[in-house]
Amino acid sequence: MSKRHSQKHKIDRRLGENIWGRPKSPVNARSYGPGQHGQRRKSKLSDFGLQLRAKQKLKGYYGSITEKAFRRTYDEAVRMKGDTGENLIGLLERRLDAIVYRAKFVATVFAARQFVNHGHVTVNGKRVNIPSYRVKVGDVVEVRERSKQMGIIAEAIALAERDVPDYIDVSHDKLTASLTRIPTLSDVPYPVQMEPNLVVEFYSR
Repeated sequence: MSKRHSQKHKIDRRLGENIWGRPKSPVNARSYGPGQHGQRRKSKLSDFGLQLRAKQKLKGYYGSITEKAFRRTYDEAVRMKGDTGENLIGLLERRLDAIVYRAKFVATVFAARQFVNHGHVTVNGKRVNIPSYRVKVGDVVEVRERSKQMGIIAEAIALAERDVPDYIDVSHDKLTASLTRIPTLSDVPYPVQMEPNLVVEFYSR
């Protein structure tokens, strides 16, 4: 399973924030942007710039989500009752690759997407290889029996840089995880501040 360091680091550098809280992020050493003009004084962002940045940060956090797929998720959040920003967070956290990442079965969101794609995960006993698959409350996500001895799983579980959030019930002995409730923004352990309200403003223009 290849590690996509370049893409992770590119997103971090471009946004100027360590959005996954990883100790090896280049932002920890160089807080300025990439390229020969990266160290120039930053100009103040317009309202549109702040909204675009908030969208790029939230979309980038969940890995390789395309703009089309992200917009489709936003449109679904709009149709739901309640606060659109909170609905958007709830839908993103219900992605199968997000559950696999939150459960610490893998170390990164990029690895989670690949882990699901390669058929290492089942939902309620059935193999699912679609990272965007929408997990329901009570569904049991499990690493397939033949995949449970993979070294990357033990490495991910041992990582001290993040904990499993309380809306996911996980057994690292059985390598199972279950969504116990739909999280709100304040429940999700983002290493940096996410602003879904600005994402809503961006798409509402």
